[in-house]
Amino acid sequence: MVTLAAHRITPELSVSDFQKSRQFYVDILGFTVQFERPEKQFALLSLQGCELMIEAVNDVWFTGTLEHPYGRGINLQIDVDSVEPLANRLQQAGYPLFAPVQDNWYRKDDVLLGARELLVQDPDGFLLRFSEDIGTKSA
Repeated sequence: MVTLAAHRITPELSVSDFQKSRQFYVDILGFTVQFERPEKQFALLSLQGCELMIEAVNDVWFTGTLEHPYGRGINLQIDVDSVEPLANRLQQAGYPLFAPVQDNWYRKDDVLLGARELLVQDPDGFLLRFSEDIGTKSA
């Protein structure tokens, strides 16, 4: 068994255009390429300890017809130190946000957990939710 990282889950996204997706994640969002297999159009990417894999659509993981937007019904929460640099990078690249940056409070028992969140869809429509911890308060 090959272990990619210490994480217990590492999403692998099937993408329609590997180079376009790689450019979005690396050049716009600032992910780092941990390793890649260009001949397989595959890369393991990381950002502040969060990892995900991208790979061109192929017959190996094919489970059904893909239609844009991919990943319907799922959003990937990616914890970051600050969403502001990401918002700036997306704005500079002219890349639209799915929703404006906003602060949300999620109840956990009698405490509210604060998250400043940025939502953006990748080139294939996967919904990415970048989340910055903004503290807690009483519910």
